[in-house]
Amino acid sequence: MSTTVGAAAIGDAEVDGSTARATTLDQVAAVAEHIVGSVSSVIEGKREVIRLSTTVLLAGGHLLVEDVPGVGKTMLAKSLARSIDSTMRRIQFTPDLMPSDVTGVSVYNQQSRQFEFRPGGIFANVVLGDEINRASPKTQSAMLEAMEEGQVSVDGQTYALTPPFLVIATQNPVEMEGTYPLPEAQRDRFMVQTSIGYPASGDELAMIDTQAGESSLADQRAVTTADEVAQCIRAVRGVYVAPSVKQYVVDLVGATRRSRELRLGASPRATIHLVRAARARAAVESRGYVLPDDIQALAVPVLAHRLLMTAEAQIGRRTAREVVREIVQSLPAPGPEPTRGP
Repeated sequence: MSTTVGAAAIGDAEVDGSTARATTLDQVAAVAEHIVGSVSSVIEGKREVIRLSTTVLLAGGHLLVEDVPGVGKTMLAKSLARSIDSTMRRIQFTPDLMPSDVTGVSVYNQQSRQFEFRPGGIFANVVLGDEINRASPKTQSAMLEAMEEGQVSVDGQTYALTPPFLVIATQNPVEMEGTYPLPEAQRDRFMVQTSIGYPASGDELAMIDTQAGESSLADQRAVTTADEVAQCIRAVRGVYVAPSVKQYVVDLVGATRRSRELRLGASPRATIHLVRAARARAAVESRGYVLPDDIQALAVPVLAHRLLMTAEAQIGRRTAREVVREIVQSLPAPGPEPTRGP
């Protein structure tokens, strides 16, 4: 039987004065499975990474992919955009990229004698920020408002971005020359950080056959629409989170702020992002409620990239991912309780 989302999500179905059909969690799960299957046909052997990326999309978040060149970071963004039949823009971040290239600029029209706004690369459903750490901090900061509020302000005017809006930023962890580390405020805007990794031997053999000639993107077809994805994002908001699970998230995030190995713990935004991602993960599994398992599964990809290690921990070759895993293992998970609200 189909599980219908709560009243809050149904109320959110009203768009531009017209009421859209309420989306059920079974429909959200079906859309997610179609997207994962479509992208998996292009990127071999990385179903879990693709599933996590789809979860971020349905949670209304943004994704940071940090990995070595040539493993499919750009292909992931392109295939995801194509699978949902949405607009996509690619911004190649370079040291000379200006903030106006990202957000847009007002240009004076000689004929009309008025300023006209020309949108920048951020105006798309899926935005690929390629090698984001090669741009200056000033240019990187041009994306902050768009990623947090879904809008852009230029010359005193505010321009809304069309949902769904997903930023997939990539960066190379090995080349440090000519790069600018992402500021903490920028990293905190990304709901999840992940890596694709090298393919297994069998998957790499399959890639030789499937991608030796024409790009596999050429055969990919859309399996859903941007409007349907936007409805799924609204439906995800209705997934129930029990009070004990909320407290579990607060305790987990609070533990990062008290850790002696961290000089910067997770922010309140991290708390919100972890709950939103957990709601999407539950919806992808056609579940109307969040389990502690959802929180535990997402804790590392949602929290680790926001944390700063102490000098002593760095000398000891400790990583933020290890610290988060240990915190998750040390905190007792809440017991079972009713899965729906009153």
